[in-house]
Amino acid sequence: QVHLVESGGGLVQPGGSLRLSCAASGSAVSIYVMSWYRQAPGKERELVAAISTVDGTTYYADTVKGRSTISGDNAKRTVSLQMDSLKPEDTAIYYCNAQLAQKAYWGQGTQVIVSS
Repeated sequence: QVHLVESGGGLVQPGGSLRLSCAASGSAVSIYVMSWYRQAPGKERELVAAISTVDGTTYYADTVKGRSTISGDNAKRTVSLQMDSLKPEDTAIYYCNAQLAQKAYWGQGTQVIVSS
């Protein structure tokens, strides 16, 4: 069992920045990929960014590419998402995801609201 706790969400003005963090605890099983997803009201959950804990390879959705940076600390089992130049359309609940060999875990989500 892996427990994920997100933090760092909040209200920010357009053009501002936020840093989301996620910490994994519980079983010391290997996590292969840690990701950030988001779900806006009335929309499906979508992948925002991901990082491989094996080789550090990263992935970004086109909607955030160039504005976001995902980073991870394998020793601390944490992953962060730095988001800059935020837009109102970035408003969503952001979820941390940990992909193990045969199972995935989700955090409870952290709300991000981009509004003036």
